[in-house]
Amino acid sequence: MAVDGTDQNNLEQGIYTKDATRLRKNGHHRRSLSDLSPSQKCGAWISHFQKLFVLFIGADWIYLMLLGFVVAVLSFTVDVFVDLFTEAHRWIYNLADSHVVLQYLAWVTYSLLLMCFAAGFANIVSNKATGSGIPETKTSLRGVMLKEYFTFRTLVSKVISLTCVLGSELPVGKEGPFVHVGSVCAALLCKFMSLFSGIYKNKNRNEEMLTVGCAVGISCCFAAPIGGALFSLEVTSMFFLARNYWRGFLSATFGGFIFRLLPVWNRKEETLTALYATKYRLDFPFDLRELPIFAAMGIVCGFGGAFFVYLYGKISLFVKKQQAKKSFLMRNCFFYSALVSVLISTLTFPPGFGQFMAGRLTKKDSLISFFDNRTWSNHGIVADFANDDYLAAWKHPQVNVFILLSVFIIMKFWMSALSITLPIPCGSFVPIFVIGAAFGRLVGEGLATLFPDGFNVDGHIYHIVPGAYAVIGAASLTAGVTHTISTGVIMMEMTGQISYTLPILISVILANMISQSLQPSIYDTAIRIKKLPYLPTLSWGHREKYNIYVEDFMKRDVRYITLNSTYRDIIKILRSGNLKTLPLVKSAESMLLLGSVERAQLLGLLKQRMQHNKQNASTMPNRYKVRFQMSSEESASATNAKPLKSALKKPSVDEEEITSLYDSGLNLKKFFCSRPEIEAMEDDSDAEDDTILQEIEEWEEQQLDEQVTFNSCKIDPAPFQLVERTSLHKTHTMFSVLNLDYAYVTSIGRLVGAVSLKELHKAIEGSMLGEGVRLRPVLSTFRDRGVRGTRPETIALHQLLEHPLSSCAHNI
Repeated sequence: MAVDGTDQNNLEQGIYTKDATRLRKNGHHRRSLSDLSPSQKCGAWISHFQKLFVLFIGADWIYLMLLGFVVAVLSFTVDVFVDLFTEAHRWIYNLADSHVVLQYLAWVTYSLLLMCFAAGFANIVSNKATGSGIPETKTSLRGVMLKEYFTFRTLVSKVISLTCVLGSELPVGKEGPFVHVGSVCAALLCKFMSLFSGIYKNKNRNEEMLTVGCAVGISCCFAAPIGGALFSLEVTSMFFLARNYWRGFLSATFGGFIFRLLPVWNRKEETLTALYATKYRLDFPFDLRELPIFAAMGIVCGFGGAFFVYLYGKISLFVKKQQAKKSFLMRNCFFYSALVSVLISTLTFPPGFGQFMAGRLTKKDSLISFFDNRTWSNHGIVADFANDDYLAAWKHPQVNVFILLSVFIIMKFWMSALSITLPIPCGSFVPIFVIGAAFGRLVGEGLATLFPDGFNVDGHIYHIVPGAYAVIGAASLTAGVTHTISTGVIMMEMTGQISYTLPILISVILANMISQSLQPSIYDTAIRIKKLPYLPTLSWGHREKYNIYVEDFMKRDVRYITLNSTYRDIIKILRSGNLKTLPLVKSAESMLLLGSVERAQLLGLLKQRMQHNKQNASTMPNRYKVRFQMSSEESASATNAKPLKSALKKPSVDEEEITSLYDSGLNLKKFFCSRPEIEAMEDDSDAEDDTILQEIEEWEEQQLDEQVTFNSCKIDPAPFQLVERTSLHKTHTMFSVLNLDYAYVTSIGRLVGAVSLKELHKAIEGSMLGEGVRLRPVLSTFRDRGVRGTRPETIALHQLLEHPLSSCAHNI
């Protein structure tokens, strides 16, 4: 477009005028700053530094370091109090050395009191603190956020109860509970940091931080940041986000550093070392002829880990059945916990049966003795050690060391499986570590007895190191129970043994292979027993996952709404169940999927329609408007008298939402018209009132049969869809990666079914509803046998063109 000279001059003049105005404003601004008084300048600088401080505090690395510091302090504090409780236990036990009965009472009563306090405190303050907390954390990271497990009340209950449980010397560990503690600290710290930075108000981002809390929890127990980050990757998340790697490593490293620095600061240790530092030889750590033995240990630990999970599952199911029956021991949390505490304390009583299993040693002392680089025995006879040495507990005048270790393994095996079923904060990590280390020590001592001169390599004699076998046994058995490889890395970090990397990894991998083929991990078993909404993993030997398709296990009877649905249809569908989302199709004949509508949106449509009819009653006969207005005022006063329940916040079970609408004056009759009270009409004997009542009811029925308009309703135009030929493996992968709760199944754009976590879970577990048989659907069998012929994998183009797919592009 051409511009003449006058317009050009005006344009340039306008530009210069704007620039001059901007310069004058800037100059005025500079003059105003220079004219400020000293107090005003100070306030401006304070405001500037406040903004920088908020920006600095809201940084990611500040959050991660704070998280590591908090969890490290909590872990160190728990260890300090546990040591105090243990020393007090030994002091009371030694104080009553004048009589065996008094010693027994002191040994049992002390543990009993701490156990009962822990059980009562955990179940009274917050019963969500019981157990390890890893199954609930896995479920929350799956997408089903269990918010009650991540509160400050749960944190207090968990830490205090766990301290008392560990002080009672029950064969449980703190590592599992501290994974939960780390996640709770991460969730609470996100709430605190949201005061400084709005990014911490993002729900999805805060859920990702739970994985960082899991890594910090492990790192602050074993001083193993690398193993902690890998453990959080393997256990808590089915699919790990790459951006959480550096977060997990940074927070876990800082937390592990603080956890090992605090004992130095407290004068308990001289410098930063591994938690269970060992002194094995480095020039020739192991001989190649020992590798088959390490591999055999991994296989045995794989079977042992699977059996431990099986035993734990059986005991847990038995306890759950007794709770359902409300038996005497399960009436409250004290009876069962007290009985188990008395039983275990009696068996570990040092002058009694405990003398055959080193009952006076704690879990930490047992691990130190198992990892010792000295050989205990000479032909089964334990060498003489000082009385203050941990190894002196393994010397018995009548029994050799092999029997002692065997009794220790057997007794601790079932004791640990029993203890982790108690309603207290407890973990299985350290007890399994101790049992695996005892098994490795047994193998190592046996080889040292068979080969007292060790191995001769090029004229050099290298003796067998039984402590190294204990390290490998501990890592292998723990891997078999938890189905993780990171336990090997944790073991290398907590012992400082890098030279045994290859034997540890070989044994851990073999243990995983054996255990995963026999049983799920102990955390997945707990999820199944507690019936948490978590999707199980597909096992390696699940060959049918490629032969089973969505059409074999999908739900075909799907409730849906159409563009022609009436308000009566909406009410009927809402009352028929508590579905959170309903599919929207074009019509019942075509079943073309147009999108999905949330339940809250439909409830909002009904409420909006009711309010609209109250405000606009033009469709009602004129002679009834006076009665309508009177009844509306009465209904409004009734509604104000009774508060409206939160029906639109969260879908509840079946009738509750619709009932809440009824309670607020929104029942089937009052949805669209606050009609006159029937009792008032009955009092009027005039026949005209009966006619009025009948006509008003007819008018209400007409309102219910009106077609719903979805213009003010939010519709998801692209809900997640699967086709009928989607395999079970692919369906499982998509549900896991995208954290789906449901998906619609379509065939050429038409809705044919739906799949939820419930149907997918049953398909993976391999059971049909009501039959309990292995899943081999009839359709899959017919496909394999060719009874119905080969089904074409592709569809001809003319078949696609025959269907009115263009109608799918309906303008919602």
